[in-house]
Amino acid sequence: LTSIGNYLPNLVAIAIIVAITYYLLKGVRAIFSAIESERLVIPGFYTDWAKPTYNLLQILIIALAAVVVFPYLPGFDSPAFRGISVFLGILFSLGSTSAIANVVGGVILIYTRSFQVGDLIQIGDVKGIVVQKTLLVTRICAFNNQVITVPNSSLLNNTVINYAVAIREMGQPLIVQTTITLGYDVPWRDVYKVMIEAGRRTANILDDPPPFVLQTALNDYHIAYELNVYTRNWQELRYTLSELHQNLQDACNEAGIEIMSPSYLALRDGNTSTIPSTYLGDDYLPPGFRIRLPK
Repeated sequence: LTSIGNYLPNLVAIAIIVAITYYLLKGVRAIFSAIESERLVIPGFYTDWAKPTYNLLQILIIALAAVVVFPYLPGFDSPAFRGISVFLGILFSLGSTSAIANVVGGVILIYTRSFQVGDLIQIGDVKGIVVQKTLLVTRICAFNNQVITVPNSSLLNNTVINYAVAIREMGQPLIVQTTITLGYDVPWRDVYKVMIEAGRRTANILDDPPPFVLQTALNDYHIAYELNVYTRNWQELRYTLSELHQNLQDACNEAGIEIMSPSYLALRDGNTSTIPSTYLGDDYLPPGFRIRLPK
């Protein structure tokens, strides 16, 4: 009974700390709920930052409260308590290196606003819709409905292509590109007309800004023509690109343009020496083909 009586002041201190922590979390949650619902607007602070910022502050406040409460716990000064604390600290340090790296990566991704849930993104060979973001991993649903889990630390080391952010935040339509190669014998002005017509026939393609064509390479045997079209419906990007390829085939066939990259074969008799002419002399004459008539 004497020990319990002596411990009552510590118990009161713990109760006060817990009460302060509870109402502090409640007030912080109200503030960030107002920011998330846009009832409270802070310049430079985006609404999608509200929930993750509250979660981080919640962890920090609870951790700070635990540190303050720690000395008031019974047996705090005992060697066994200290030994267990040291053991747990070492165990956490050795086993959480990758987890901490993923948490740091998740925090960085949140505040750099690389993507949001519902965006179409591509990371290396992985392409799909973001279905979940956590502090440890990001889950992406590919077009074949396979859910791919990517650690956040890996995202920081790869280039993330976001197909939705330009439309959502900048108000700019997405440019869809596809390339065909044709020979030098096809007039490039005719190619431009055919490719632009194919773009105009495609659903989800904007008339304003209009489609345009660029010549991206003058290769040895053919020219690379790149068709650029604008769309705002990034959700149907795969189907739009497929229909665009169909219309390109139809438009080229209607115009009599064969979609084929030509190659050329040079035939030589093989008798002329490949030594530079400066070494052959002025009187050198290459021999002709050797033809033998049947007896």
